Formats: sequence, C-alpha cells, structure tokens
Amino acid sequence: MPAPSIASRRINGVRRFNRFYTRIIGALDEGHLATDYALAEVRLLFEIAHRPAPTATELVNDLGLDAGYVSRLIRGMTRRRLVRRRPSKSDGRQSYLELTPTGQRAVADLEARASADVARLLAPLDHKSQQSLVDAMERIQSLLSPAAPTESAAPYLLRTHQPGDMGWVVQVHGALYWREYGWDERFEALVARIVADFIEQLEPRRERCWIAERDGANVGSVFVVRHREREGVAKLRLLLVDPNARGLGIGRRLVDECIRFARAAGYHTLTLWTNDVLVAARKIYQAAGFSLVGEEPHTSFGHDLVSQTWELPLR
Repeated sequence: MPAPSIASRRINGVRRFNRFYTRIIGALDEGHLATDYALAEVRLLFEIAHRPAPTATELVNDLGLDAGYVSRLIRGMTRRRLVRRRPSKSDGRQSYLELTPTGQRAVADLEARASADVARLLAPLDHKSQQSLVDAMERIQSLLSPAAPTESAAPYLLRTHQPGDMGWVVQVHGALYWREYGWDERFEALVARIVADFIEQLEPRRERCWIAERDGANVGSVFVVRHREREGVAKLRLLLVDPNARGLGIGRRLVDECIRFARAAGYHTLTLWTNDVLVAARKIYQAAGFSLVGEEPHTSFGHDLVSQTWELPLR
C-alpha cells in the first residue's frame, strides 16, 4: 500500500486527538459532570452566567450553534426553572436571558464539579508538565482561532484564596488607603481583624474570598461572609482593585461573583459597609443594584467620615 500523504497523516492526527480529548472530558457521557445536564446545556448555562444579559441570537452567533437547537435547549431550561427571559424594552422581538436562583445554584455546582475534574486530571503531573499542557492548549486555540483571544490571555483571572493572600490583603489595604485617603494604621488593623475572623471562622459553603490575579500578581480582592447577627444576610467586605489594574472591569466582576455566590448559598440579602469618600466603589454597588439604606458620620482612621450601609435583596 502507498504511504499515507502528509496531509492524511495530519488529518488523522487531529481526529485521533479529538477522539482522545472528547473521552477525557466526558463529552460523550449521557450527563455531563455526572449530572442530568447535557454538555450543550452546561455550555449555555455557563455563557448565560458569565455574560451581561445575553440574547439567544447572541449565543447562537458567538457559539456557532443552530438557532433551532439553542431555542429548544433554552425552552427546556426555562421549564426546569434554570433560566428566565426578560423582554427587551427597545426591541419586542428580543428577550434577555438570565439565570434564576435555581440556575445560579446549578452553575455554582457545575463550576465546582468542572474544577474538581480538571484538578484530578492535572494531579498526576508535576508543575512543569502542568504548565506545558496548558501552554499546548493555548497554542492549539491560538492557531485555530488567531482572531479570538484565549481566556488565559484575558487581562486577569479570579481564584479563591491560598496561603499568603491574607497577608497581601492586609498590606495592600493599609498602603493603598494611606496613599489615596490618608487613613492611618488603625484601618490596617481593622482589615487584619476581618481577615483573621474569616480564616478562623470560615464556613466554606457560605463564605468565600476571591483574589483577582494578573500576570501572576494579586491585583484585587473581595469577601463574602455571613452576618453574625442577622440570619440569612451576607456581608460583602474588602473590595479592592490595585490602581494599576483599574479600568479592566475587575471591581464589577468581583461584586458580581459575590452576588452570584450569595444567592447560590441561600442568603436573602447582601449588605456592605463603606464610606462616602469611596466614590468609585459606590458606583459599582449602585450599578449592581444595591440601595443606600443608612448613613452616619463618624471619626475613624484619623479622619471625619460618613459611613454608608448598602443592601441588595437576593430573592
């Protein structure tokens, strides 16, 4: 038999890799990630969760899926009360898609399952091999779709906390608020108490910290903790974005993650305490739907300030 051509060998190599990888990620499983959801449903739920009120048309165009197929999937997810439609005020033919509280809990569970699956996949490899694998995946994506940036090429990533992060949170809050507002070391002491309480009293299913990372460096933080005196209420605390990373939408994304997590954890209200001089943060809270419920003058950190309490109903 004649030797296969170079083109044939390459085609066979790509097809062999496709068969291998679809098996590895469970794409052929009846239920993705050991759930009742098909892979396409999981992808749509992920996209709806991570886009600001997308339309079905937007999902069809961006994902390259058949419009009728997407419509059927969305109808099914609507019947299961995972997704709801919000009519567009400017175009009666369009509806915006958003997750229901049930859908938000489902996505949180799917995210955890997916991360655990990938962690198990990477666990047998040493750090160098893990990075080589990720680099190869990024190379594949960049070659096959050079016009579309890879997720890793995004300006930042979010992750949960790890050892060393709490010290960074305390230090950067102390230094930044001194530099920008002149707040003295008593503010740094307050931050230290907050993070110490978070670590010592952490309830992982109901409390969480997110760290924003860019080019391997921490550039942002936020916390959700349960209110110790009000049942069903969570607190958003220690929102911060490094000045060098502002303008990338990190603050808004951190607040959105808090809202999503608090809903999934079953809280009925998310509250936060801030001061009126923190104008940029206040704009983020207002855009996310928080309402000002109280103000009070006080003297703290070496300055006369006006504290503000903001709240967001989650149900």
